Amino acid sequence: MASTVTTLTTSTIAATAASGPLVDYLWMLILGFIIAFVLAFSVGANDVANSFGTAVGSGVVTLKQACILASIFETVGSVLLGAKVSETIRKGLIDVEMYNSTQQLLMAGSVSAMFGSAVWQLVASFLKLPISGTHCIVGATIGFSLVAKGQEGVKWSELIKIVMSWFISPLLSGIMSGILFFLVRAFILRKADPVPNGLRALPVFYACTVGINLFSIMYTGAPWLKSPRRWLACAHFRRLQASVC
Repeated sequence: MASTVTTLTTSTIAATAASGPLVDYLWMLILGFIIAFVLAFSVGANDVANSFGTAVGSGVVTLKQACILASIFETVGSVLLGAKVSETIRKGLIDVEMYNSTQQLLMAGSVSAMFGSAVWQLVASFLKLPISGTHCIVGATIGFSLVAKGQEGVKWSELIKIVMSWFISPLLSGIMSGILFFLVRAFILRKADPVPNGLRALPVFYACTVGINLFSIMYTGAPWLKSPRRWLACAHFRRLQASVC
């Protein structure tokens, strides 16, 4: 969603500079932001519900607690880890260079993609169908590009990678889930008194979870985190130069 709004915003600026006053395209930008909020609502109603469904169903957290946790950590996760995915959705699926002379067409396509994705996710939520918001926005983006520019406007190699990940991700998740449940059942649940073993295993699970998240943040890196790191490195280098001189 954020990537599509970014595309819409940059397209508005480019179109304004190229072919007319801001008022000609401001309505599309405002409409895009409104649809983006509707899309965010639909993502929360379906995609985020998928993530917390098992936790709520097992009684680990209540529905209210799940909503609070989702509001916090979904936002933090998108800020810290969403840059690469947003970049792929924004210009990795379609050839945005083909829209250099028709930025308003890219704007309309972005709005259409968000609208189509939001409508389908809302319909799926009413029908109680668990779907993926990523699948929706990828399909919607490919759809408008095919209509606007034909097959040449789609980066098929990147699309193949994404589609492959849709099959590989559930497979890897199932394998990891099976291995983890086997270990928990063997070393905790089947013991005469599973509570002490469970309490001893909790720090291990917490450490693994935090470690994976920190590694993902350090490896992927949010763009706004790179500037402070670069500034600190330059400052440290200047201090070394001063001490040597």
